[in-house]
Amino acid sequence: MQYDVVIIGSGLGSLVCGAILSKNGYRVCIYEKNRQIGGCLQTFSRDKAIIDSGVHYIGGLDERQTLNQVFRYLGIMDSMKLKRLDLDGFDHIHFGNEEKTYRHAQGYDNFISELLKDFPDEKDALHAYCEKMQDVCNKFPLFKLRMGDYREKESVMGLDTHKFLCSITDNDRLRHVLAGNNMLYAGEQGKTPFYVHALVQNSYIESSWKCVDGGSQIARSLNRIIKDNGGVIIRNTEVKRIVEFDGKVDHIVLGNGEEVYARHYISGLHPAVTMQMTDSVSLRAAYKTRLQSLENTPGTFMLNVVLKPGTFRYHNYNYYHHLTDNAWDGVNYTDANWPNTYAMFVSAGTGRDVYADNLSIMTYMRYEDVAPWHDTFNTDSYPDDRHADYQSFKKERSERLLDAVEKQFPGLRNCIHAYYSSTPLTYRDYLAMPEGSMYGVSKDASDPLRTVISAATRLPNLYLTGQNLNLHGILGVTMTAVITSSVLLGMEKLINDINAA
Repeated sequence: MQYDVVIIGSGLGSLVCGAILSKNGYRVCIYEKNRQIGGCLQTFSRDKAIIDSGVHYIGGLDERQTLNQVFRYLGIMDSMKLKRLDLDGFDHIHFGNEEKTYRHAQGYDNFISELLKDFPDEKDALHAYCEKMQDVCNKFPLFKLRMGDYREKESVMGLDTHKFLCSITDNDRLRHVLAGNNMLYAGEQGKTPFYVHALVQNSYIESSWKCVDGGSQIARSLNRIIKDNGGVIIRNTEVKRIVEFDGKVDHIVLGNGEEVYARHYISGLHPAVTMQMTDSVSLRAAYKTRLQSLENTPGTFMLNVVLKPGTFRYHNYNYYHHLTDNAWDGVNYTDANWPNTYAMFVSAGTGRDVYADNLSIMTYMRYEDVAPWHDTFNTDSYPDDRHADYQSFKKERSERLLDAVEKQFPGLRNCIHAYYSSTPLTYRDYLAMPEGSMYGVSKDASDPLRTVISAATRLPNLYLTGQNLNLHGILGVTMTAVITSSVLLGMEKLINDINAA
């Protein structure tokens, strides 16, 4: 069978493209190399606990907010099981051995009033921060579900987050509190653009939610929509090559050698990986080199902890700890001070309102830390325990991370039934992310246009989607999928349809 659209990978971007295009009459086929669809939406079960691999909370899902509107258009909003995080503090920020924590609250007025309790002299700074954040977000038309001009966002893309925070206040602690959850975008001082900070932070200030019983519900719902509209998702099937003929993609080649033909092709993989797979004489070497040379954000070490029943109270907020007074230090750890920052997310589950059954602790890990095992590969489909020294490395790092967390949460170890860890190698192998990068291509305020990647490629029927193009995260990837789909459907039609939903 020839399809209208073949999509490579089944991450959120691919699934949203598949849902949008199948709703609009395209015959869609998605190929996924793993057993489970969803990319970072995947969950896994350990000791009866449902553990999220990547989606720990979502913003912008309240009525009339952008992500709610798109999910409603897709037909998945009403099926979602959600729990709203604490209105007066969805994120708690903590430094060193200080007794107090600082809270980011939902709703702009509430956000300001909560922080004024800790910074009573900083009313002007907090208003300037919130106004600038909303102003920058308004410069990104699609995130407001309207048509617009690219020059709008170009005018604010070169603003640096750290420099802006320094411009509104001399209070160093407030600057770092406002940047305190920068693990959400792998923030780097003097590099991360303010638009990245603003689009991410704005969505959570608008409204913050956890998926009850895991984020894989989003993938399952999108899978249902795709199938209801005649699309297919084929698992355990890797796409090996994208083959050009006569100036456009002619077919793809699967791992078993089978050739599959379509009119259009979308890759949800990292652009560098997509270029490596593409046999083409039409793609200029400079274009391929640019995409393959883009710097990526660092990787992550994730510790997923299964808790003994009735021992650890459910926290309806996320906790960000920084070893020093500088919230930007985390990414620059040394072996001696690792982990110098971490984030803790307590999972929301059915019937788990009082006591939690699992939590996840996330910190940075560079690929060089796991480079000794670069030549190994391990997924459900191709299991490999790597080497005993790798298991020892993970054990040692897990214990060091637990030592750090225990200082803020004494007695946590007594609540642990078991734990499971993942490194940049895990994300590299499952998600085909170069070096296991946390959020894909790294954005740079000093050269913002260099990391702007178009959904359209130099091959007229090959398109890109996913977290590497515009913005990562549930909101960013969903809106990127809207951009990718609009290449075939037209942006004005698509925005009108979404707003009409």
